[in-house]
Amino acid sequence: MQSKKLNVLVLGYGAREHALAWKIAQSPRVNRIFVAPGNAGTAEIGTNVPISDEDVPGLVAFASQNKIDLTVVGTNDPLAFGVVDAFQAAGLAIFGPQQAAARLESSKAFAKGFMQRHNIPTPAFATFHDYNEALAYLDSLPNGRLVVKVSGLGKMGLGVTVCDTKAQAQAALHTYMVEKLLGEAAAQTIIIEERLSGPELSMFALSDGKTAVPLFPVRDHKRIFDGDTGPNTGGMGAFAPVPDLPANFVAEVMDSIIQPTIEGMAAEGNPYVGVLFAGLMLTECGVQVLEFNCRFGNPETLVLMSLLESDLVEAMRACIEGRLTPAHVQIRSGAAAAVMMASPSYPAESFPTGLPISGTEIARALPGVNLFHHGTSCENGRLVTSRGRVLAVTATAHSLPCALKRAYRGVDQTHFAGAQFRRDIGGGVVQLQKPPILGWYEPSVGLGTAV
Repeated sequence: MQSKKLNVLVLGYGAREHALAWKIAQSPRVNRIFVAPGNAGTAEIGTNVPISDEDVPGLVAFASQNKIDLTVVGTNDPLAFGVVDAFQAAGLAIFGPQQAAARLESSKAFAKGFMQRHNIPTPAFATFHDYNEALAYLDSLPNGRLVVKVSGLGKMGLGVTVCDTKAQAQAALHTYMVEKLLGEAAAQTIIIEERLSGPELSMFALSDGKTAVPLFPVRDHKRIFDGDTGPNTGGMGAFAPVPDLPANFVAEVMDSIIQPTIEGMAAEGNPYVGVLFAGLMLTECGVQVLEFNCRFGNPETLVLMSLLESDLVEAMRACIEGRLTPAHVQIRSGAAAAVMMASPSYPAESFPTGLPISGTEIARALPGVNLFHHGTSCENGRLVTSRGRVLAVTATAHSLPCALKRAYRGVDQTHFAGAQFRRDIGGGVVQLQKPPILGWYEPSVGLGTAV
């Protein structure tokens, strides 16, 4: 007897949701895909739905009326608003943690306290609700090498300030708590954290509330300019595999961080179901958790989906139904890299939109290259920009150097006015002799050959 074909709804608008929809479409179990609200890229895979991913009642109504069998939450805000709880109350299957479990991301104060209670390694910290008390604490410290964070969800890379001096830390406190840059709610709770140093990476795992199964580590590039300079962004590129990690790295992170988090959440009455994303720093004192996210990362998801061999829909259903096993996560060999192309002046709050985009078909025709849309729309039949980050050129290959070459060749073919992108994604990994700008790759080297 043939299994029922599933209707799937993906919540979100960006490259992450495009990559999720692209991978979901590969499942033989899937009938139709809807994306709310989606973009020009997701419209090529399924049907875009003009409902905000923050409109929880509207999403529940749509899913009920259209017989949605599985909903996948891409962005963080719906989780914080309780979208999973609302869907479950309506008898609808949804992949993601409930609101109480999603506090691991939506409340840094909760997450830090949770890690402290369960002996999960994280930088030393103090939590404040009063501006003057926070200032007094700063004055008591020997130096200003600190990180100041709002407890709630940030926006566009805002909400975390890395400080070198006390003056910078004081200014950050004033910005968040007095000027209330991120709003009244964000101003109410601030974390002052020890500043550590070391390489960062993102570790992802799936969980059914009891068992956690790893995906793999991904390294992303958050700052806007080459050399990791300039302001933070939502992410300007990512790659995997991450080099120079010990052979037992994933197992150790699962044993010391991921599984204890899943067990701790269950013990506290908030079982965690979904994908857990740990932002890690590799320090002289060992691996430390900088933050938890309760959904797939962006742009890391582009790399994850490009290298995931197994059926994503079946893995998500196994999480929801409490039957996840390692067999649900199979990773193909090779490497993947993503380079995000952004609008001019991004990450400033004001940037031009409606810029015509060309060359995407040429880029997608290149060996191993795919384009995931982040901020695109169609106007009068033409592809145009609609957000700060626009497109992520993503490539796979047998090796990381080759994947990077393929990705940058795709970037070379993709155009819109004032496009900006990092020219050093993975550059330190492959020890490039010059930045990967237009034509940097050697034309004589075949894209399918070793580099």
